[in-house]
Amino acid sequence: MSTIMNDERIPNNVNLSSDKRLQRALEAWQPSFLSWWQQMGPMGFQTHDIFLRTAVSVENDGWAHFDYVKMPDYRWGIFLEPKDPNRVHGFGDFEGQPVWDEVPGEFRNMLRRLIVTQADTEPASVEQQRLLGQTAPSLYDLRNLFQVNVEEGRHLWAMVYLLHTYFGRDGREEAEELLARRSGDSDKPRILGAFNEPTSHWLSFFMFTMFTDRDGKFQLAALAESGFDPLARTCRFMLTEEAHHLFVGETGVQRIVKRSCELMKQDPNGDARKGGGIDLVTLQKYINFWFSVCLDLFGGEVSSNAADAFASGLKGRFKEEKYAEHKLVESHFAMDVLEGGKVVHKDIAMRNALNEVLRTEYIKDCARGVERWNKTIKDEGIDFELKLPSNKFHRQIGIWTSVPFSPDGEMLTPEQWEANASKWLPSTDDEIFVKSLMHPVYEPGKMASWIAPPSKGINNLPGDFEYVRK
Repeated sequence: MSTIMNDERIPNNVNLSSDKRLQRALEAWQPSFLSWWQQMGPMGFQTHDIFLRTAVSVENDGWAHFDYVKMPDYRWGIFLEPKDPNRVHGFGDFEGQPVWDEVPGEFRNMLRRLIVTQADTEPASVEQQRLLGQTAPSLYDLRNLFQVNVEEGRHLWAMVYLLHTYFGRDGREEAEELLARRSGDSDKPRILGAFNEPTSHWLSFFMFTMFTDRDGKFQLAALAESGFDPLARTCRFMLTEEAHHLFVGETGVQRIVKRSCELMKQDPNGDARKGGGIDLVTLQKYINFWFSVCLDLFGGEVSSNAADAFASGLKGRFKEEKYAEHKLVESHFAMDVLEGGKVVHKDIAMRNALNEVLRTEYIKDCARGVERWNKTIKDEGIDFELKLPSNKFHRQIGIWTSVPFSPDGEMLTPEQWEANASKWLPSTDDEIFVKSLMHPVYEPGKMASWIAPPSKGINNLPGDFEYVRK
């Protein structure tokens, strides 16, 4: 299999031209995708030249090309990491056996559901972010938004390829449905709750790319362990692109933190809002909201579906190879559960606790990002600490939904929750204030008042580089 994207109508490294039926099916889907992009993609910038990174190879020593591209002309396509002919199942009941190149019939429905759920998140995020270009804080940020958007579109193509190639008519119908659902639509919403939340300003965008795209990292990494080899190879390359999305989120929030600290030091009362910034207390509320919403994306704490996906060899753990035992038949995981209205720490059969295992790894990774934000605050000489809330706080899925908890993990009465929720989560007034700061800055090298400039430009370009041009 070639590792270089060829120059066909649909760029690919999967020898698409050798399968004319599949090629025709995907070429028939392509106009629908482009129509969706024009309707639901970034509003107002479809004819602009954007300095984008485009995948041209899966080689580690330089897989991307930087140049100006109009987004509708972006080379969306299909490519997988090269196949390892000696690869075997790394976990579950089939550990040690050769991986599958075709869908095993007994796991067809489960595998399709996993692929469709992941695929649905890709266009959803583009829809959530489609208006953000109108209030970009700089051309640097505007370009990063569009880079995230076009790569989410490419990830959709990667999943649609799997559906078309391996699932016949069902797969083609699922691919059409991916373009029919809409983020936040009351009749045909996206599958997962976080992808129906409005991302109506840049603070939420940075929180989304920090926390929601980080969930994507962990879900893709778990699917990259799959014994269905085409899915594993697809997800491994998607992770290469996903890293930039996390960079956008983490550094975006860090730049807001830095600017907030600068403004606090300029104001006699330490009020960042007075200087046109976003104060750290408000930042904490948005951390509380987006982090808790994203914890729900991992599913229930105790899950037979997670156990079945692991046993079947379809979805592993994050970096499965780091573990010593891979069947998990007799293993257990110590975790908090709710029993009789009380929090109890107990051992749960590991296979049934795999959602919580993955969520725990995710929380550790998020915490490292927050530590870096707090280092910025400390370096600026401000006495304040941002924190991740308890994994029990503000949950809408799983065992913690029936009882409210504070960000510190204290169990509350419904009355206590109602009395304090506006202190912990963004209020209507907070939303109004944040939106009031969202004015576009399109002059090269300039930056909105509420965010600090980046430490360096994309691909080491100068600070006044024109990342987006008409």
